[in-house]
Amino acid sequence: MRAKIQACIIDDEQDGREYISLLLKNEFPEIHVTFLSESVKDTFLKLTKETPDIVFLDIQLTDGNAFDLLSKLRNFSSQIIFITAYDEFAIQAIRYGATDYILKPVDVIDFVAAVTKALEAIKKSRSHITSTVAKSKINLPTMQGFKTIDIADIIRCEADANYTVFFMNNNTKMMVSRNLKEFENHLAENDFFRIHSKHLINLKHFREYIKGKGGQVIMSDYSVLDVSVRKKQEFMEVLQLWGVR
Repeated sequence: MRAKIQACIIDDEQDGREYISLLLKNEFPEIHVTFLSESVKDTFLKLTKETPDIVFLDIQLTDGNAFDLLSKLRNFSSQIIFITAYDEFAIQAIRYGATDYILKPVDVIDFVAAVTKALEAIKKSRSHITSTVAKSKINLPTMQGFKTIDIADIIRCEADANYTVFFMNNNTKMMVSRNLKEFENHLAENDFFRIHSKHLINLKHFREYIKGKGGQVIMSDYSVLDVSVRKKQEFMEVLQLWGVR
């Protein structure tokens, strides 16, 4: 499990957002808050681009409610902890797969118990994505269970909302119901590099770099992928370590 667990706090009241941020800072410093939000629209846009490990979610938001938001998200995989003043939505929250449901004012003991439960669930979930005893393989979850594949056969991985698409060297691809970030740290140990928010590439299948603002790479399957401006310098340094000039 990566050192920093990522979370977001969704609450229509600034005091509510700040209080949860403070509780996390005091009780769970390993959790990093990536963003705060107060509306369905803003949160939906952000969650289509990233998937935090934990979402702290109020029921009533400035432009709708939490269930309006969740109904828009496809196969959302985050742990959801509802923190709200409304007790009548608990059953509905459970139907949406809530990890826990805490009433305001928040009791610190209840909060710690809920977050601990979420962290355990995250650890268990990630255990299905870890490599097998042979580090050259990885287990990918499927509808029926999991499939073991050779890491060397993966050319690249591409984010598709809360899914990840694996492109293999036999011209096949596999879609997995997990976000790309969940695979990034493990595959980085096997010469993979995140060149863009959408693209994680196997450097052993890298073929060519095309100059530009961020630039582009050509892979062994002849796919042409953008390199983000933010990642360009780090990518150039990695290529130099690989002896690419």
